[in-house]
Amino acid sequence: MVRHPFRTARRFLEFLLFSATSVRDFQKTVRPHENGGVDVRRRAEWTHRHAKRLCRILNCTVEVVGTPPTAALYGANHLGYLDIVTLGASTPVVFVSKAEVRGWPILGKLAECGGSLFLQRERKGELKDVAQQFGPVIRSGVPLAVFLEGTSSGGDDVLPFRPALLAPAIAERWSVAPVGVDYEVSSGRVSDDIAYWRDDTFFPHFLKLLSQDWIRARISFGPAQDPGEDRKVLARELRERVVQLRRPRTGIPQSPA
Repeated sequence: MVRHPFRTARRFLEFLLFSATSVRDFQKTVRPHENGGVDVRRRAEWTHRHAKRLCRILNCTVEVVGTPPTAALYGANHLGYLDIVTLGASTPVVFVSKAEVRGWPILGKLAECGGSLFLQRERKGELKDVAQQFGPVIRSGVPLAVFLEGTSSGGDDVLPFRPALLAPAIAERWSVAPVGVDYEVSSGRVSDDIAYWRDDTFFPHFLKLLSQDWIRARISFGPAQDPGEDRKVLARELRERVVQLRRPRTGIPQSPA
């Protein structure tokens, strides 16, 4: 049973209104300026603006540690779909998302409006095609955020980073930067109440998010680096830097300041 059912219902109604007004804002401020193409920066700024709105509905505060660097690719760890909201609220960015997100009710439409690149990771041909789509985003000057674990986790550790999506950075000499994502939650555990993994299904999990008293996200940016010559080496280096950026699991206060 969902905790705080009245609060959850109120926030869900606020989310529905948020979704409608966000899409309306996209139609007014982004689509008229596309001139037949994709205005990457306007989409990223749209995501940034409305991600902050959604954080307010969730009572989620986002602490940004470090300055978002000028880099072509951000390599981040991944706990679930909330990462897109919190990282998007911290800075304008475009995301690489798994293909299933496109079909999610409401969130799929919002991700599409934000210019997300949808990827079927298990298909190597698809991987190559999507990698070719990186170029327009990079040339726009907007960072492309990639969740390099290839899946979400409970957040207790960072899974090995998969090097395949780093191949374009090696080939094109794009700079890369690590991003650490971590959370605190008012009740329960991050792995149970924030992370979207294992056998979770979207709607029950989303209601659980809406029921929380508060959520605190910590987005930590490391400096940009040259990609080097070996994507496997780069994947290991980025993972090590993300591990260092994330909050230690001890001594975390249990209520917001």
